[in-house]
Amino acid sequence: MTKLAPRSIRPVRLDLDAVVRIPGSKSITNRALLLAALAGGRSSLEGVLDADDTRAFAGALRCLGFQAAGTLLDDAPKEDGGARRLDVDGAAGRIPAREAAVWCADAGTAARFLVAACAAGRGRYAFDASAQLRRRPMGPLLDALRAQGAAFEPAAARALPFTVVADGLAGGRLELPGSVSSQFVSALLLAAPLARVPLTLAVQGLVSRPYVDMTLAMMRQFGVAPERDGYSSFRVVPSGYVAQRYVVEPDASTASYFFGAAAVGPGRVTVPGLRRRGGLQGDVGFLDVLEAMGCRITDGAGGITVEGPATSLAGLTVDMADIPDTFMTLAAIAPFAAGPVTVTGIGNVRLKESDRIAAVEEGLRRVGVRCASGPDHLRVFPGATHGGVIDPHGDHRIAMSFSVLGLRTPGVVIEDPGCVRKTCPGFFTLWEQIEAEP
Repeated sequence: MTKLAPRSIRPVRLDLDAVVRIPGSKSITNRALLLAALAGGRSSLEGVLDADDTRAFAGALRCLGFQAAGTLLDDAPKEDGGARRLDVDGAAGRIPAREAAVWCADAGTAARFLVAACAAGRGRYAFDASAQLRRRPMGPLLDALRAQGAAFEPAAARALPFTVVADGLAGGRLELPGSVSSQFVSALLLAAPLARVPLTLAVQGLVSRPYVDMTLAMMRQFGVAPERDGYSSFRVVPSGYVAQRYVVEPDASTASYFFGAAAVGPGRVTVPGLRRRGGLQGDVGFLDVLEAMGCRITDGAGGITVEGPATSLAGLTVDMADIPDTFMTLAAIAPFAAGPVTVTGIGNVRLKESDRIAAVEEGLRRVGVRCASGPDHLRVFPGATHGGVIDPHGDHRIAMSFSVLGLRTPGVVIEDPGCVRKTCPGFFTLWEQIEAEP
């Protein structure tokens, strides 16, 4: 795909008081797509995100023989990423195709979730993806599926590309490390109702726990009742998912950039449709971090509102193991705090679309910010910033987070701004509500 011209970030509006309608959650959309496909009957999914990752997931389902219709499958992407509807005809726990070639593009959820679902079927399924996703680990998930009876070609595969030779999931007891990616755990849980006997999954050292909470909650919403013992053991009895009319929440990870804009403005930003309590997304926990730094948070019928402090943001040390996708937003506002900001518990982000700790550290140094890092932490020191060109390394979250820093740092330019298509194609259009007039 052709790269877009670099995007200059304009300073924040002096009178910032914006209401920003954030597109649907990528994580919820892709889970809902799979649950609907595995359910019996037709599900109507509303508010689905229209972005590269969700299109990749929907396209992969179509390759596997599932039937779907709606605006997410139109030829032309919708640049605003706004609310879309998709009707999915479930196959009642079957994979319709016995043989298929599945292209996952950059979508990690497609690769992890659909590989496990296909292993529960009967057939041969060739999976491949972009160079970026080929670099991301799959080994622990493939080992778990081998233990459940799946085979792979090549036999020693640890990453894409490979072919799944599927003959159903055995069930029983299975152990899985949770320290690399919570998506491995979610993938097995989502496929577990299709196993021959109940599956008990023992997990060690689970990271990004709220995403597993999301998976379990959505399984219940589609009619399956997993059992759990904290985050160390899960049990799923074979059963069938039930079709639903399902509404996707706004994406809390994307909302974090706009809440960060309110923090550094300082100003006021409201995101309608998002709830601090009672929703599915753990990344609303970023609001706790902003509150600890001095922001005012209001959770009302109209959505969540963040107001930046009248004085400087407070420095802090925070463990973000449960909300690692928002650590980059925190790093972007950290230079404007009154004291150092230290983020811990984020070692697994080095295995994401980029080495996110290294990419953030590189970007901060390009704009004059002093920082230090280790295997699982980043420390950012406050100080004067200057303009610079940010290379997001093809990572949507790097591009979006440094847009926040650019609101207080004239001269920040984001290379390859089109990489935001992965989760929010209309990000820079929405961002114009935050920036000063050109």
